Amino acid sequence: MSPVESALAAQPVLTTERLTLVQLGPDYVETTLAGLEDPDALRLTGTRGEFSRERVNAHLQRLPGAPDRADFAILDRDGMHIGEVVLNELDLDNLAMSYRIALTDSTVRGLGYGTEAGRAVVEWGFSIGLHRIYLEVYAFNPSAQRSYEKIGFRHEGRAREALLWDDEWTDAVLMSILATDPLP
Repeated sequence: MSPVESALAAQPVLTTERLTLVQLGPDYVETTLAGLEDPDALRLTGTRGEFSRERVNAHLQRLPGAPDRADFAILDRDGMHIGEVVLNELDLDNLAMSYRIALTDSTVRGLGYGTEAGRAVVEWGFSIGLHRIYLEVYAFNPSAQRSYEKIGFRHEGRAREALLWDDEWTDAVLMSILATDPLP
C-alpha cells in the first residue's frame, strides 16, 4: 500500500473553528438518507436515482478504512451532521483525487461551512502527498463556485451541456487546485 493509500485508510478527525470532520460511516445513515431526499441538494450536485436504506447503508459500511477515498461527515459545534466532503477517484499514478461536497442541511447553506470544511480537507489532502485535487460544479451554482475559489480552486474550463435537469441543459465548470498553488 502506498503512503497516500495508507493515509486515506487511516482517515483522521479534522477540526476547524466551527466544525469537526469525522469519517462518514454507518452511524450517519439517517442524516445521509435525509440529505438524499432534499430536491435542492440533489439538483445542486446533479444526483439522480433511488436511494434505499439498504443501498445507502451498504455504501456507508464500505467507507471506514477505504484506501482509495476519504469521506468526511461535517459536524457543527453541536455535533449535528450537516453534510459531507469527499475526496474520491484516486489516481495514484498522478497523485490526484476528485473533490465533492454536499451540505445536506439546507439551513446552513451560505454560512461559510462548505468553504471551511473544504479548506480543511484540501489542506489535509496535500499533506498526505496529493498533487492535484479537481472538481466539476454546475453553472447554475455560482455560490459553490465562489466557495471553491475561496479555498483556492482555479477555473480550468467548461464542459458544455454536461447535465440535463428538468429538460434544461447546463454546463459544468471544471476547477482544480495544485499542491504548488498558493492557498488563500
